[in-house]
Amino acid sequence: MDLEPLLVLQEHDLALDRLRHRHTTLPERTAVADADAAIAALDAEIAERRGPLADLTRTQERHEAEAQRLAAQADTADARLYSGEITSPKELQALQADVAQLRRHQSAVEDQALAVMEEREPLEAEVGALEARRTVLVATRDAHRDALKAAEAAVEAEIGAEQITRDAAAAALEPTVLALYERCRSASATRVGAARLVGSTCQGCHLTIPATEVDALRNAPPGTIAHCDNCGAILVP
Repeated sequence: MDLEPLLVLQEHDLALDRLRHRHTTLPERTAVADADAAIAALDAEIAERRGPLADLTRTQERHEAEAQRLAAQADTADARLYSGEITSPKELQALQADVAQLRRHQSAVEDQALAVMEEREPLEAEVGALEARRTVLVATRDAHRDALKAAEAAVEAEIGAEQITRDAAAAALEPTVLALYERCRSASATRVGAARLVGSTCQGCHLTIPATEVDALRNAPPGTIAHCDNCGAILVP
């Protein structure tokens, strides 16, 4: 049994491992994740400012509605004052006082609305600036996503080509030997199922094997399967 094809298969498997690792660790993937994190942080910052801004907006709207109500009441009273329907000087004087009071109250409420509006303006400017930054970040993130798709497609094409070659190499092996190799590779922390024995050193783990075991393997019939005591890989002398 020729064990050399195991080393060819191992090289293809290691190449696939490297390609899959490259696929997982593409810099474009990190760029997308960083952009997503920056957008999430910005969203939290925008939400934090939108709360007080919404409160101020409601307060301003309430003041404006109150000012409109007072203005309507004053206008109605003013119309009665000059309608001629009231002839009593005392009633006219009282109505004039009511109109004056309503106008003063209206003016005070309008001042409150104006003060709230002035308080809103810097907050609105902040939120606007943050939203503009977010728009830029989203565009950047989308560009990174497009770059990631292209990079993924390129690596996936390499993986596909390597997988075809790897499958052809595996098909040339005895099923029992292939199954043993797969078990050794799955159990190995370094993903090495077969390794060259150079001198007394296993090239899978680069550790030394006892001389007696090396001698026994080299004197064994060709195709004898032996394992590295350190990493468990099938040794190919």
